[in-house]
Amino acid sequence: MGNRRLAIGAGGAIVLLASLDAYVIVTVLTEMTKDLGIPANRPERITPIVTGFLLGYVAAMPLLGQLSDRFGRRTVLHACLLAFAIGSAVTAVAGDFALLVAGRVVQGVAGGALLPITMALAGDLWSQNRRPVVLGAVGALQELGSVLGPLYGAGLAAVIGWRGIFWVNVPLTLIAMAAIHFTVPSSRPAERARVDVPGGLLLAAGLGLLVVGTYNEEPENGVLPPGGAQMIAAGAVLLVLFGWWESRTKARLLDLTGVRKSPVFAVLAVSLLSGAALMVTLVDVQLIATTLLERTPTEGAFLLARFLVALALAAVLGGFVAHRYGDRWPLTAGMALAAAGYLLVSGWPLDPTAASYGPLPRMDVDLALAGAGLGLAIAPVSSAILRLVPAGQHGVASAAVVVARMMGMLLGISALSAYGFHRLQSLTAGLTVPIPFGNPDFKAEFEVYQVGLKEALHTEYREIFLITSGLCLLGAVVAAGVRRPPSDLPHPAKELAV
Repeated sequence: MGNRRLAIGAGGAIVLLASLDAYVIVTVLTEMTKDLGIPANRPERITPIVTGFLLGYVAAMPLLGQLSDRFGRRTVLHACLLAFAIGSAVTAVAGDFALLVAGRVVQGVAGGALLPITMALAGDLWSQNRRPVVLGAVGALQELGSVLGPLYGAGLAAVIGWRGIFWVNVPLTLIAMAAIHFTVPSSRPAERARVDVPGGLLLAAGLGLLVVGTYNEEPENGVLPPGGAQMIAAGAVLLVLFGWWESRTKARLLDLTGVRKSPVFAVLAVSLLSGAALMVTLVDVQLIATTLLERTPTEGAFLLARFLVALALAAVLGGFVAHRYGDRWPLTAGMALAAAGYLLVSGWPLDPTAASYGPLPRMDVDLALAGAGLGLAIAPVSSAILRLVPAGQHGVASAAVVVARMMGMLLGISALSAYGFHRLQSLTAGLTVPIPFGNPDFKAEFEVYQVGLKEALHTEYREIFLITSGLCLLGAVVAAGVRRPPSDLPHPAKELAV
């Protein structure tokens, strides 16, 4: 009992480390782009800093999860932590935008394995009946990183600059490697499975084309860049080929032989939809704070904390509820609550700080409801997928859940950013920035311009959160179909043996 708690504690610590680094970017983007000479009024040009990390995270995770099944959790964790340290160093020394994005991609590739392998470790060490609570705690650590990450980044950047944030990762990673070495079991499966490299490459290439096809540096000319539609079509073709390959190869990234496919796909769909909603919130709430509310990035991080604290607390609660009542109800209720929360957010007035529910500020309540809803679904999604696949596939199954979630984050931010930036350009097409020199009416004209810009931003955010609410509602409908088989009951002898 003690050894497995130390092992999952070490795994949880590295999950927290990677999560901090994933979300630290929120409050230092402005400083990073200024240092690298990117114009502050062209936010669409900095999206690769976010999508590059997510693409690396998603593209490599299935293969790394499969490698952890073959070579053991400890070996793959060591390799990923070493790569994470290298990616951090590259990001810290980056003198141009391309090298910065490359460093973030390496960090994403390495960091992507830490959460699913730790969740698979929980599946290895705990029985099915006790597993949801452990998964809820690991999920809470992941979300704790998202809560602390923006504030952690803002604090470190104020003392040692944004580059110092990534240099700090190097000694922390070495400490984490030592902890993993002495706590995580080194045993590996007796039967070695092959690694599906072609499948992994098809998945990575398909997702990469989808992301590049939605990245538009000139949104005033259209939603997609020149050739974007063709790249998206090619990406879709590669993903279809990936599905075809997976149905025929023996070394599948996710082997569903003998597994009921419909509930597995339903769980993965919920994970994807919740990931899209999460990423939209992280980006757009920060943008609302710095544009509509005219607050600093740090103040925006504190506003976002309402959402993230509720999400982290609900992740633990979701584990206990799933342990007591099964996976289906917290999944459905969580996604439905999130849909209601985002619907309320979409109804924010132009000055949301003036709105309230009696003594409670409306912004705080609405963000907390959306966060609590997504948080409730974290542990049930993970426990459901591990319940539906054989024990020998826990690493791959855990990777599939996180891949689906991060794929939702990746495609959600790519597609909605393309839509949002183009929508904003169309809404502001009739606005003209007044010239101050020799213009006696400059002050009045500038006030009109400011009002028009804020109304356009308000319309853009309202539409994006309406779409997000619809995605969560779809997730609730899908989650309602995730049923627990009658035969899926705790086994007394197994409980005593663990």
